Amino acid sequence: MAARRTNDVTACLAALSQGDKSALDRLVPLVYDELRRQAAGFLRKESPGHSLQPTALVHEVFLKLADQTRVSWKGRSHFFAVGAQAMRRILVDHARKRKRVKRGGGRQRITLDEALVVSPRRDEDVLALEDALVQLAKLDSRQAQIVEMRFFGGLTVQEVAEVLGVSKRTVEAEWTMIRAWLRRELTEGESA
Repeated sequence: MAARRTNDVTACLAALSQGDKSALDRLVPLVYDELRRQAAGFLRKESPGHSLQPTALVHEVFLKLADQTRVSWKGRSHFFAVGAQAMRRILVDHARKRKRVKRGGGRQRITLDEALVVSPRRDEDVLALEDALVQLAKLDSRQAQIVEMRFFGGLTVQEVAEVLGVSKRTVEAEWTMIRAWLRRELTEGESA
């Protein structure tokens, strides 16, 4: 069943890449639940009454993805990698807007573990992570992409490896280094 779903997603993406606008209508039901699950995971730690809900986040992602006319979709993993990038941009933009409205606002500490879990002070965490990712991208763009796909897109190590065209072991090794680097950067940023 999962293999068929993946094939259906790939077929819809291929049709979309060839200009078939109706393919988006077929794609949405195939990927919506997965995108909503990812969005809910990110927003779970938000305070009650937060203005951005999982459904709204997914809808914004779809608006951005539907606008991607220059993308030559390579399959399900590629779609979710681009979706992760869109989700990252939306969350960062939202956090920046909310932070502008608030008065004051030093950055809060981000606790990193295996899944890069962030604290309930989500806006500051997302912005601190964004700053760190911008720095990481200057040093190693592939490593920044790995964080984006794993953290914002919820992709597995295997899916990231497929999107990047590298081995699973390469992604695992880089993920270990990335977590250590991020932990150091975010801890130094907190004390500064």
